[in-house]
Amino acid sequence: MGNWYKYLIIILLLFQVKGCRFDSEDKTSSESIEKLHILPASKIYKNLETKRIQNKSRKIDSVFKRLEKLTGFNGVVLYAENGRLIYEKAFGFADPVKRRDSLTINSQFELASVSKMFTATAIMILKEAGKIEYDTDIKKYIPELPYDGITVRQLLTHRSGLPRYESLADEHWPDKHIPLTNRGMIQLFELYKPKVYFKPNGGFHYCNTNYAMLCSIVERVSKMDFDEFVKKRIFTPAHMNHSFIYRSPNDSVVKGYMEVGVQGYDQRGRRLIKVPKDYLNGVMGDKIMYSTVGDLYRFEVALNNGILVSNETLQEAYSPGSPNHRRRRDNYGFGWRIRMESDSAVYHYGWWKGFRSFFLRDLKEQKTLIVLTNKSKGSGSEHFWEIINDNSIRFSPASVNPRVELNRKE
Repeated sequence: MGNWYKYLIIILLLFQVKGCRFDSEDKTSSESIEKLHILPASKIYKNLETKRIQNKSRKIDSVFKRLEKLTGFNGVVLYAENGRLIYEKAFGFADPVKRRDSLTINSQFELASVSKMFTATAIMILKEAGKIEYDTDIKKYIPELPYDGITVRQLLTHRSGLPRYESLADEHWPDKHIPLTNRGMIQLFELYKPKVYFKPNGGFHYCNTNYAMLCSIVERVSKMDFDEFVKKRIFTPAHMNHSFIYRSPNDSVVKGYMEVGVQGYDQRGRRLIKVPKDYLNGVMGDKIMYSTVGDLYRFEVALNNGILVSNETLQEAYSPGSPNHRRRRDNYGFGWRIRMESDSAVYHYGWWKGFRSFFLRDLKEQKTLIVLTNKSKGSGSEHFWEIINDNSIRFSPASVNPRVELNRKE
């Protein structure tokens, strides 16, 4: 009994000595690590991404500085990739003639045809609510229209064959000092019945009439003015606080210049001319939306995160609406052009009354470039696609809370 007790005491003493040695080694090891100044992994990754962002931002900045010097680029730019806002900058002036009133990242530009993606989104919202069917004859919504067999889908994809309302109005709108409205446009079609370009779904013809008609469908189905519907169902949930659709009162007179946003300037020879109001500005759906680069980025964030419509609905918007044709380089979905030379790029350009706009997206690589200008002539889109296609600097996916991103400080 006495020997067993002695052996137990010896074993306990050995464990205590060994434990003290491990404590000493752990302490020494900890002190050594501190002396090495090793950073936590989170800091290492953060520093790497910050450096990449700075390098990418400098590359993009050099492109636009060169365009400013060579072409007189005058506008605002935003580039984002993988959930990160990489670059945002304003170049030039709200008044490029007198070179005064510097543009800012919050300057509001007329989007021209980039407005069409919002009209298409409004239609998709109503489709998800069960109030519209893509393949229904539009006479269900606009019964006075003197054409049969045209569907909502064909309006969305520019396959209706309808002629240009602008030409119809130039010939028949009686007083160009009174703005043409969507209702007035439909009355012109009802009264004069201009010949269609082709039978419904018989071809592709990009035509503003299609999206002006979609605007009227939104109004009749929702029983809301189009600008109010878009504000309530798109701008507000996407936190697009600097965006609006310009609405001309029916009794207003076309004179002077637009009282909102920055002014558009046409290049005529060597001169820049500020563009006055136009009677066609009263038609909505195909144009006449004002926004900023930051708000357009919020729109994309809202789309990517299912805040406006479901991902399933959105995928159809990015799908070609026409059969592939060797003579037609790109295709058209719902409010987006489909870049056929890429497996994942969608885009839209806009031009109207001194404004040019560009919205380019690579869905797979999560790249976005938004360029808004208030001069009718300037840099071509090939420079912008070079930025989208540049893979020399890559970013790991960011963990983005869409609500935080939509509320990003301006």
